[in-house]
Amino acid sequence: MRPPLDSGTVLITGACSGIGREIARQLAHRARTLVLVAHSAERLAGLRAELEVLNPTLGVMLLPCDVSRPGEVGDMLAELSRHFISVDVLVNAAGAGERGLFARQRWGSIERMLLVNVVAPLLLVRRLLGPMLARGRGGILHIGAGAGQLFLPGAATYAASRRCLDGFIESLRLELEGTGIVLTQVAPGPVDGSEPQDDGERQGPQPLFHISAERCAREALAGFERGAALVYPGRAHRWVMTVLPRLPRAVRRALGRRVARDLQERSGAEAALMAEKPLGLVEDIPSLA
Repeated sequence: MRPPLDSGTVLITGACSGIGREIARQLAHRARTLVLVAHSAERLAGLRAELEVLNPTLGVMLLPCDVSRPGEVGDMLAELSRHFISVDVLVNAAGAGERGLFARQRWGSIERMLLVNVVAPLLLVRRLLGPMLARGRGGILHIGAGAGQLFLPGAATYAASRRCLDGFIESLRLELEGTGIVLTQVAPGPVDGSEPQDDGERQGPQPLFHISAERCAREALAGFERGAALVYPGRAHRWVMTVLPRLPRAVRRALGRRVARDLQERSGAEAALMAEKPLGLVEDIPSLA
């Protein structure tokens, strides 16, 4: 069973950058209509111009929407209904992430991450799945992260948000067996231009594990068309994600503990530097809001 990508209507969140943009580019020659959803109307307009050059017959609908605001997501879906647009394939590619010790992260950043990575995908699937079931055909391609299956000190909330959707997608896939709906989860490692950043400094795995957004999108779509349950883009990342789950939990904790200690030492050094600043700059220290 293959998802209805060819001559279908595909809605893509996070469409103006990273993996979402590359998926839009790779589907431009195949889809009948692309519904592009992202926060930046200007960047969406630029992408539409590019896609129409690739395929002049392609229909492109732009829906600027901040998916961290459930009300805007609801308004965006209502706009689809007003135009009598039925979505054949949903691509959840929007994501948010931030690195840092949990105790030093601002609550606003944590809340936004959960809204983008958990609430928005659930809301979209809930609203679009019913019509797909009624038609007996459809597809959902969820771009998650390998982080959802790892212990990640310094990215605890991000890992939690991805793990939540990992459990949801795997369970929903079983519920949808025999319905004509194809559901695939993609769990990439570091993707250039798409991984969460704190201060712009690249951290985590070595460049060996980094892949381009173009390659990630290509492997994601290939797995989706095969009806794969889970796709790990990139050979090195795929090998690691195959081996790590087989390690005892205690070993995985030990590996994570080394990272946590380094983060704590760095955080302590940063706190000492902040303490030496004039009192007028103390407000620069991240705090819980």
